[in-house]
Amino acid sequence: MGLPSLKQPFVTGSIPTPVGAVPQVSSSLVQADRLGTYKARWGIGRMNYTVDPGLYALGEPDEKSLVLVTANYKMSFDKLRVALPGRNVWILVLDTKGINVWCAAGKGTFGTTELLDRIESSGLAQVVTHRELILPQLAGPGVAAHLVKKSSGFKVIYGPVRAKDLPAFLDAGLKATPEMRLKTFTIRERIALIPVELVAALKAGVIVMVALFLIALFGQSGEGGSAFSRGLFSVIAILVSILSGAFLTPLLLPWLPGRAFSLKGFILGFCAAAILAAFSVDEGITLTGRLEMLAWFFLVPAVSAYLAMNFTGSSTYTSLSGVRKEMRWAVPLEIGAGIIGLALWFGSHFIS
Repeated sequence: MGLPSLKQPFVTGSIPTPVGAVPQVSSSLVQADRLGTYKARWGIGRMNYTVDPGLYALGEPDEKSLVLVTANYKMSFDKLRVALPGRNVWILVLDTKGINVWCAAGKGTFGTTELLDRIESSGLAQVVTHRELILPQLAGPGVAAHLVKKSSGFKVIYGPVRAKDLPAFLDAGLKATPEMRLKTFTIRERIALIPVELVAALKAGVIVMVALFLIALFGQSGEGGSAFSRGLFSVIAILVSILSGAFLTPLLLPWLPGRAFSLKGFILGFCAAAILAAFSVDEGITLTGRLEMLAWFFLVPAVSAYLAMNFTGSSTYTSLSGVRKEMRWAVPLEIGAGIIGLALWFGSHFIS
């Protein structure tokens, strides 16, 4: 049977079952768990922050204990076990490639096929005598419950949106209140998503900033202090565009007009470019200065709009079909604006 490794650092023991020793975990996190979550939030080792897929035991479950299903993104796994102190349940972990439940359901990795394969490979039917699985509500888009029932005999029951509501859901006989079904996207939840996107953007942004600074420094149109100041301005402009799309857009999301995230990011990017232009009014006197300012009115909104779209898959504002539709028209426009902006910027630095 495909049981998870007992050597994972968060495993505290094992439970004997008809299919072998199932790893046992507790509902308490240790310092290593908290440190791992902090690092993942900041994009450090994010895609490797996983647990082995398969069957786990929380507490001392037996053949009649409930089975809860989650993703193999460790933060999802940890949130589930922390929410159930003192409970004896089985946890079936699907291989979602390190993606959380909601995003994995949209991508298809938290889906019907993977669930059926994991039921089979874990030997779950030999471990429990009942035929019920409790899935997160946000897994709904990826799982066809009727096919799971038909193929495996297991009935799918959708639990609440938030793991913290699971105790009340279980105590109520697997019945959810309307509040348990409501997905929120509060400012605190949005802030939690900012670090990983910001770090990812800065990794590429640093390379671009260094390249633009050096090009500005040695461009034909700049000499001495002027070339240095224009190179520094390029660094600031790229940094502002990143902050606009990856920080301010999710922070101000509900108050920005339009449904398209690219539009929200574009609006903030355009405002940022206008502020940059206001601080560089003297540069607009020459042809070189006017070309450079015009370049940033293309580049800053394009970068901001593109980065803002990274938040579409983790919000309550969009659907999978809506995101695909937006990408079809937004991405070509962003690329086009970026190309025009770069052409103008290079032109402003190499004209005589």
